Amino acid sequence: MVHTIGLSHRMAHKTIILVDALGNPVVGKDVTFKQTNHKFLFGSGIFNAIEVANKSVPADRLAFLEKKLDLFLDVFNFATLPFYWGEFPGYWGGFEPEKGKPRTKELMAAAKWLKNRNVTVKGHPLVWHTATAPWLLDLSNEEILKAQFARIQREVSDFRGLIDMWDVINEVVIMPIYDKYDNGITRIAKELGRVGMIKEMFAKTRAFNPGATLLLNDFNTSINYEILLDGCLSAGIQIDAIGIQSHQHQGYWGREKLEEVLDRFSPFGLPIHFTENTLLSGQLMPPEIVDLNDYQVTDWPSTPEFEERQAKEIEEMYTILFKHPLVEAISSWEFSDDGAWIHAPSGFVRSDNSPKPSYEVLKKLIKGDWYTNVTGRTDENGMVTFNGFLGDYELMYGDKKIGFKLEKNTGIERLTL
Repeated sequence: MVHTIGLSHRMAHKTIILVDALGNPVVGKDVTFKQTNHKFLFGSGIFNAIEVANKSVPADRLAFLEKKLDLFLDVFNFATLPFYWGEFPGYWGGFEPEKGKPRTKELMAAAKWLKNRNVTVKGHPLVWHTATAPWLLDLSNEEILKAQFARIQREVSDFRGLIDMWDVINEVVIMPIYDKYDNGITRIAKELGRVGMIKEMFAKTRAFNPGATLLLNDFNTSINYEILLDGCLSAGIQIDAIGIQSHQHQGYWGREKLEEVLDRFSPFGLPIHFTENTLLSGQLMPPEIVDLNDYQVTDWPSTPEFEERQAKEIEEMYTILFKHPLVEAISSWEFSDDGAWIHAPSGFVRSDNSPKPSYEVLKKLIKGDWYTNVTGRTDENGMVTFNGFLGDYELMYGDKKIGFKLEKNTGIERLTL
């Protein structure tokens, strides 16, 4: 059963006039409208695409990762790829740990691999004080700023057309006061201030890809983030979407907090992306941990009991977010427990590639309840109307397929067999 209550904003009516090669209407024939992709972005971090696209691991590991990505592609249409400037333990190294030697070729191959499979790709992030290049510390503040600008120019230009969505700057609320260790980005953030820093980085990114979707992204969902957003908009900064991280290692936010966060960030009138969602299928992290990176364990199992909890939380959270008119994307931070951040059981599939209940629940929602595959019959004018979820479609008639998009307010479209 397809559940569409409260989802009219995700759907549209469309009328097709179907004609043959001579322009004559195709009369009284059954045609099928099959959705091939959602407009809404359902995704996750999928850093293993780098290894698969470059075939940079042994054959047995490659086969394992290919199976993992097949599971990903069966449900998701959105992927985050890593552009960490320096080394980031637990992930795919760094993008440019040595000055002037970026791993552009490897990331390019991954982005192409994903795009060829109809996946929208986002780069994460262009500017961040954590996992930044250690060699920045050898530079003056003026030189650090120039190096950061040059990085933006290079990445945004090189990947334009493959990656047209960026987390431009990450976690700015804490950026100028970050004191865990010295880094070049915090140094210039102190000098420029939060709004000044964002303005410079957004302007530079926009200059090299004017049509890109640019996000401000933060884990801090307090009033401090609201104040920062207000300051940015008052300063004339064009932010295309608000990125909200939702790492819930210490427990599910629940409906009340989700709706409260949505209520507070909705008045900005900007699209909202839940960029880094995490819900565990194992024991929760102790509540006294402040910086999640400080919780270091080697064995953090996924268990049947907590997998059922994760599935219920995923179903509720995604349903709430999909119903909200400003939410345009939900991206889990991990797809799999294999190689997960801080070894958490945070994926939709286990370390052995077997799907968890949360994977099956999400697949049912995205490819079942929120998916369109309907049949209609053309009238005497070759006209047929259907209602479906926004996205990409194929009209199928006999052995013929015609691709088209279902968008809001598109009117009547003529398709030729």
